[in-house]
Amino acid sequence: MRDNDWLAQRFEEQRARLTAVAYRMLGSTAEADDAVQETWLRLNRSDAEAIDNLAGWLTTVTSRVCLNMLQSRRAHPEVPLEVQPETAAGPDPEAELLLADSIGLALLIVLDALTPAERVAFVLHDMFAVPFDDIAPILGRSSDAARQLASRARRRVQRQDAGRDAGHVEQARLVDAFLAAARDADFSALLGLLDPDVVLHADAAAVALGAAPETHGAEPVAEWCRYARGAKAGLLGGVPVAVWMPGGKPRVIYRFTVRDERIAGIDLIADPARVSQLELA
Repeated sequence: MRDNDWLAQRFEEQRARLTAVAYRMLGSTAEADDAVQETWLRLNRSDAEAIDNLAGWLTTVTSRVCLNMLQSRRAHPEVPLEVQPETAAGPDPEAELLLADSIGLALLIVLDALTPAERVAFVLHDMFAVPFDDIAPILGRSSDAARQLASRARRRVQRQDAGRDAGHVEQARLVDAFLAAARDADFSALLGLLDPDVVLHADAAAVALGAAPETHGAEPVAEWCRYARGAKAGLLGGVPVAVWMPGGKPRVIYRFTVRDERIAGIDLIADPARVSQLELA
């Protein structure tokens, strides 16, 4: 007889993988954690003795939970602020870092443009090599239909085309590159991303934190960008931004203006009243 401690241990062995599956489907660490927790609750209510392949069973249940959440999101859309995983916090920093490095903002935007069924089929097959015969029951479709859904999603992802959000995809690439260059203190890479006449504006609260009210020109702005080293990429109303989140709470929002495939403006928003009004997913 398998006791609860044994079951909990087996589940914890699968948690990082399940969280990775859920995050790629949902694009939200908070929702991914909720989906994995729901999977644990369902496992507790099930007859574990009757489960031959626990890893496969958990993947199936997590995928079904995520599919339901995606369908509910479509029915009741919201505009949250979603930030890529904080790598220095949480029970498994290594797993969080894997999530952050494996899916960028641009891909998140493209995935969000897919239908729930396309997203589930693509993530399970193309990212986790789950056979279509196993995906089909999750979607309530035939194996051939699941294959077609994944193929349609794959073509869109390969084009990096999010339809009406294509401009956001391009901006997401710039934000990801900007943060990578800031983390590496790569001055040359920063200069390559910034418009020569870029202007950085800071609100009064950001000025109190040490920023100048206005900074003009690529070199001065690039020099200042070393302070963005700890920021994370995120989405605000579907628009790519960067967020500084000491202690896991948003403190400064970096909002970007893009022109001719370069960053032409950066607005620093640190006013606590404004930041607190943003809905954090």
